[in-house]
Amino acid sequence: MKFPEIRSLAGPNPRQVTNRNRALQIAAVLAGFMLAGLNGQAQNKSIISAPNPNGVSATFSSTGSFDFNNPFFKNLGTNGRTCVTCHQPSEGWGVSAAGVQKRFRTSNGTDPIFRAVDGANCPTNATPGDAKAFSQLLNKGLIRIDRPLPANAEFTIEVTEDPYNCSTPTDISVYRRPLPSTNLRFLSAVMWDGRETAAGKSIADDLVQQAIDATLGHAQAAAPPDAATAQAIRDFESALYTAQVMDRKAGILTTDGANGGPIALSQQAFFLGINDALGGNPTGAAFTPTIFDLFDKWAAVPHNSDANSARAAIKRGEQLFNTLVIPISGVRGLNDALGQPVIMGTCGTCHNSPNVGDHSVSLPLDIGVTDASRRTSDQPLFTLINTTTGEVIQTTDPGRAMVTGKWKDVARFKGPILRGLSARAPYFHNGSAATLNDVVDFYDKRFNLNLSGDQKNDLAAFLGSL
Repeated sequence: MKFPEIRSLAGPNPRQVTNRNRALQIAAVLAGFMLAGLNGQAQNKSIISAPNPNGVSATFSSTGSFDFNNPFFKNLGTNGRTCVTCHQPSEGWGVSAAGVQKRFRTSNGTDPIFRAVDGANCPTNATPGDAKAFSQLLNKGLIRIDRPLPANAEFTIEVTEDPYNCSTPTDISVYRRPLPSTNLRFLSAVMWDGRETAAGKSIADDLVQQAIDATLGHAQAAAPPDAATAQAIRDFESALYTAQVMDRKAGILTTDGANGGPIALSQQAFFLGINDALGGNPTGAAFTPTIFDLFDKWAAVPHNSDANSARAAIKRGEQLFNTLVIPISGVRGLNDALGQPVIMGTCGTCHNSPNVGDHSVSLPLDIGVTDASRRTSDQPLFTLINTTTGEVIQTTDPGRAMVTGKWKDVARFKGPILRGLSARAPYFHNGSAATLNDVVDFYDKRFNLNLSGDQKNDLAAFLGSL
């Protein structure tokens, strides 16, 4: 078997990569000791760290320790999967494509993540160990999601292209990234399409139901876990805070007045609607465009070393995130909802939670990631037809519309929490951006920002530091 995508991860010189990985592993240990010192504990059992391509990320548990006997780590189903199968601590409590590829190599495709039910492109034509049958998971870290057409749908579906023969007009397969099971205190909706967000229920209640549904679906349990088990999973996840703690160029992200890392994140103020200018802030507090202030103290850092130059780049990226004017247009769920063809906003218009970066109220948006014009040959293509107006939309994933049945919700998805990005590439719900530079390029082209190369690199450096 040959895996060109997998081989490319190592690059032309495996020895150099090995040395770099060892350096990052050492850095992870050092970062853990640094965090332990910040938290006042000589041997801190509430912090774990792991290297990633941009440096080191760390997770802090607000309970004071990690309970690895929690049902989060136990087999509650019939196919060998646990919660940690798709929520790896070393990969930002999600999965990275590189991590999935490594598991395929070391297990010959038998790791529990490669179960046909949703690890394969389609369960009906999947042979264990056949890389082609699991290409979406291997190449982009995507899990197959089965979505039946809602009974009240305001549209019909035509399956225009389906490379895996796994969709019908009344039941389609879409492919999405597992969301991280960390930083959950900052959520305003559960799942990319909000399907686990129930009216009249709290996010805490939603997370319990999500644990039950994941056990029944992904783990193929014969019966749902009892309430105590599901609540224990929820409580374990809800205590986790993950963020980048060391940048491979800038160094430790908690020094010289910076507030990177998971401990400061765990202390971040948050409530549903905080800093929201669009959904209506329940406190009446004014919206501030200064979404991130983690690296304010690095604004005047002298450029007298490579590390300081990297710190200056991160701070410039933070400033761009906060202040770059973006002419927002054609965003379903925003421009149409407000009746404004163009909104002069910033990154914080849609990523408004302070020092976190998701939206503090449920605000699913269609920014164009699933447009037919952006489709690649490995994605399905669906043609949705409005049964009242005859309007047509082609998309690779109908998004929230498959939950509500509403035409206005076609291709709308929530924005993810931005902390811990470096550990879990690729990006967007469909893994269409391989790197953070690709994410920046998407927004640059989508909104005609005409960013310079330096501005793009600064923004990517900042996102990588989160």
